[in-house]
Amino acid sequence: MAAQALALLREVARLEAPLEELRALHSVLQAVPLNELREQAAELRLGPLFSLLNENHREKTTLCVSILERLLQAMEPVHVARNLRVDLQRGLTHPDDSVKILTLSQVGRIVENSDAVTEILNNAELLKQIVYCIGGENLSVAKAAIKSLSRISLTQAGLEALFESNLLDDLKSVMKTNDVVRYRVYELIVEISSVSPESLNYCTTSGLVTQLLRELTGEDVLVRATCIEMVTSLAYTHHGRQYLAQEGVIDQISNIIVGADSDPFSSFYLPGFVKFFGNLAVMDSPQQTCERYPVFMEKVFEMIESQDPTMIGVAVDTVGILGSNVEGKQVLQKTGTRFERLLVRLGHQAKNASMELKIRCLDAISSLLYLPPEQQTDDLLRMTEYWFSSLSRDPLELFRGISSQPFPELHCAALKVFTAIANQPWAQKLMFNSPGFVEYVVDRSVEHDKASKDAKYELVKALANSKTIAEIFGNPNYLRLRTYLSEGPYYVKPISTTAVEGAE
Repeated sequence: MAAQALALLREVARLEAPLEELRALHSVLQAVPLNELREQAAELRLGPLFSLLNENHREKTTLCVSILERLLQAMEPVHVARNLRVDLQRGLTHPDDSVKILTLSQVGRIVENSDAVTEILNNAELLKQIVYCIGGENLSVAKAAIKSLSRISLTQAGLEALFESNLLDDLKSVMKTNDVVRYRVYELIVEISSVSPESLNYCTTSGLVTQLLRELTGEDVLVRATCIEMVTSLAYTHHGRQYLAQEGVIDQISNIIVGADSDPFSSFYLPGFVKFFGNLAVMDSPQQTCERYPVFMEKVFEMIESQDPTMIGVAVDTVGILGSNVEGKQVLQKTGTRFERLLVRLGHQAKNASMELKIRCLDAISSLLYLPPEQQTDDLLRMTEYWFSSLSRDPLELFRGISSQPFPELHCAALKVFTAIANQPWAQKLMFNSPGFVEYVVDRSVEHDKASKDAKYELVKALANSKTIAEIFGNPNYLRLRTYLSEGPYYVKPISTTAVEGAE
């Protein structure tokens, strides 16, 4: 099979590739195992195929791209980097995006290979073409270019090639294309900065991080909204947070939130700024963040009371993030009646909001109520029990009602709430004393799709693995849960048939 493919490849080169030969080669290659092609890799001559890409013929280009994709896969990245460098350069300037994507996928293979990446770093023209791909209209091409440059920058040599050569000027030049391309370059810079303090140092020295931060705190509200997402990504790393704090950026973001009340356009950027602090609180210390930036919590309480679904959604997500660990739960608890009112609002929205907001509320409630077994002190258990009871007059029935609605996403989100409290004794007592609840848990006929079956199984697992379940549910029910668990999420009870005498 591989020999037939090689013969056809030679035919293509000799006949200047009529379409029939290309179609035949394409068809044969689909059936040749990759390991067979690898054995013949040394004999593969791809020059004629690359030449055909220069002909303005749509079907030939499509066939050549598909054929080259298969053949290049069989070649070692080092071989591709050394022997096809001119073809790769041409590929990056080709008018057809599929050729650029093919070329960038090969660049991707090369930069992930420690022996081959040097070939790219020593090829200034190729690097320049990759940078200019960020400015193309096709998002897939731009993303592939960003990914390759990000990968290159993982080494010292890569950082030097990007930031201590003319390439930096090319990067700045590409940024001037338009707003969208500028943000793509920022995305690349943040990705590189996030790797290590040293990478961040190269990026700050380039002036591009400073430029991003200037735009974040500038007057254009739409630009702020885009930049805050990137700055939040930088804050996911310890060295990134340190840098933002040292530069006074976190204080500036806090001040902008303070001034948001008098800004009629604050709804454009406020959600992103509040999310920034929510993530900051969880990554550092919820208590320190909330104490140092009190306007953050103030704004969350304000947003949850608003009539704007976007604002409510962001507040709900932020409360869920903040309450995902014990320190965050305690910070929320300290706000007293304000948090109680927030819980009532959460319960109300979980029942009455749009489908998307209901699911976000249920996810936040799950996050707030979950306590790992090792953190279940009497105080914390009392707290989660009180929170649960504050959500509604009969919260267990509320979530059971939501879980019976014919929407899998909603059903799973409600089951997730039950799973969050399933290992807490007060919740087990509530479940056991609620008529029909145990039967509902072990009833497999309620769930019809895979996601719902998985969600129910997680609930059963959380109950069955709890140390207090046998005592609270009683041994017969405990055994039913263990049986469900051992049978797995997709078990179907066999239907017994009774033989009737004389029946065929």
